[in-house]
Amino acid sequence: MGLFGGTAPLLRQFTQICKTFHQNQANYGKMAAALRPKKAKSTRKEPQYFSDSKQVRAVGGKGGDGCVSFLQLWCNERAGPDGGDGGSGGHVVFQASNDVRNLNHVSSVLRAEPGNNGTAKDCHGKNAKHTVVKVPIGTVVRNAQGLIVGDLAHADLMFVAARGGAGGKGNRFFTTDTENSPKVCEYGPPGEDIKYTLELRSMADVGLIGYPNAGKSTLLHALTRAKPKVAPYAFTTLRPHLGIVQYQDHVQLTIADLPGLVPNAHRNKGLGIQFLKHAERCTLLLFVLDASVEQPWTHYDQLMHELQQFGGRLAKRPQLVVANKMDDEASAENFEELQRRLQQPVLGISAKMGHNLAQLLINIRASYECHKSQTEEPS
Repeated sequence: MGLFGGTAPLLRQFTQICKTFHQNQANYGKMAAALRPKKAKSTRKEPQYFSDSKQVRAVGGKGGDGCVSFLQLWCNERAGPDGGDGGSGGHVVFQASNDVRNLNHVSSVLRAEPGNNGTAKDCHGKNAKHTVVKVPIGTVVRNAQGLIVGDLAHADLMFVAARGGAGGKGNRFFTTDTENSPKVCEYGPPGEDIKYTLELRSMADVGLIGYPNAGKSTLLHALTRAKPKVAPYAFTTLRPHLGIVQYQDHVQLTIADLPGLVPNAHRNKGLGIQFLKHAERCTLLLFVLDASVEQPWTHYDQLMHELQQFGGRLAKRPQLVVANKMDDEASAENFEELQRRLQQPVLGISAKMGHNLAQLLINIRASYECHKSQTEEPS
């Protein structure tokens, strides 16, 4: 009995392992569910915005001045000029990097360091270090006329935004056979001063589109760890907020809460063109409609009209439609009419109460994977 008494626990453990293995085999191939965040949200009060476009001014470093000096030795008081040249000013360089995700850290004025001045005894000034500013991969650089002058599509790709001035020559440089003791030198010229507009080609995988006060910020707060401002009045969101949803298979999708859109936005009414440019940098568009208002289907028609008037392929992006605020009493009847008029799948949710959010995350992942498989080039 002592010989076989310890085999029963091992047998039960082996049976449990086999049962778990068969369950995993049965669930293999199904859509991975989203992981709910276990960690508590931050208590930080300051909102963290997402900057996908910024106007900057790049100023190159000034070149160092040359030096006027004459060497004096104990045996020769007129040994000749020995003024050194100034050092070159630094450049302002944009570098694509995986370390940054947005343009919040980029200052509006970027200045490079100046070069050091030349000194006596033929000592040249030190060249200044270049100011390297990291930007997200896919950043597009436009000049003051709106033309694309740089496309940082790959990691470690660099774009010289402003060149520094060259160092000025000292009086030693101007020594000739006829002029043995020149008393002139050059001042270091200033660096380039150029204005640019930095834009991100891709901001988020999913963009929330809807009328003001439709519940977009509440939905982002319920799906992710983001903390956008939530208030019962229009235009609460003036700048995009981003949140990340992580699935069981370690896939992460970013969701952007965009400012509310109003009629005639393509004519720059409200946030206008700025809002539409935010939506243009999202892969999947998620229309959030307020099911508690009268005729919510007219909101969808107006939103599609604005996207079509903006031009490009924005209106042809893959999209999902959700009817929010289903916890309201007037939403049930509007939801049925909304499904009939739109003639496409509409998911009823309640971002405030957390109703049907798990199904929404599954639909988002399925639509994203479908779009990704269609855009991938065949090998």
